[in-house]
This record gives sequence, C-alpha cells and structure tokens, in this order.
Amino acid sequence: MPEDAPAIFYDFPSLPAGSRQIAAETTWDLPSVGPGATANVDVTVHGAWRGDFADASLDTSSIAFVLDCHVRSNDKVRVTARNVSASMADLAAVPLSVNVLKRRVS
Repeated sequence: MPEDAPAIFYDFPSLPAGSRQIAAETTWDLPSVGPGATANVDVTVHGAWRGDFADASLDTSSIAFVLDCHVRSNDKVRVTARNVSASMADLAAVPLSVNVLKRRVS
C-alpha cells in the first residue's frame, strides 16, 4: 500500500508515510457580494497538486455563503464563496481553513 511506503516513494517527501492530509489557514476579508455573485481567493497549500481533493471552511455563523474549492495549480487552492441569500452580504475578516486530501496512488 502506498501509505505504508516511505514518503519518497509516493512523491511527497515532507509528508510522513501514511499521511495524506495537508491543511492551511488564513484570514479572508470577503468583499461585498451581491445575490448570486461570487468572490474568489487563492490559498497557498504547499504540497497540493492538481487532482487532489480540497475542502474549505469559513469560521462564521453566516448562512449567506456556500463555499466551493479545488486545487487550481500545484500549491494553490482556489476557494469560491457564492452568496446564496437574496441580499447583499459583507462579512468582516474571518478565518478560512483549507484541507487537501492527497489522492491515493494505485
């Protein structure tokens, strides 16, 4: 199994063998976003590669935004916030967490 092999064998030597998750956290001050509109931010996640799974979370109780994210390029995750409310939404700066799950090597 790849997770049992030394890290160097599955192309990511800074991750310990068997580990597949990488996380990053930053602060995002979203601009004012109208109904149905989106805002994007690119987050650096060292070791993320295109095709890896990505997920994001905002530390807020607001239900105005739905988040989507993907690994846009090596080491960069694009997070998109869509305003799903019927009015303009503007959040203060909030913590943004990004988690990347490395693909399994078969």
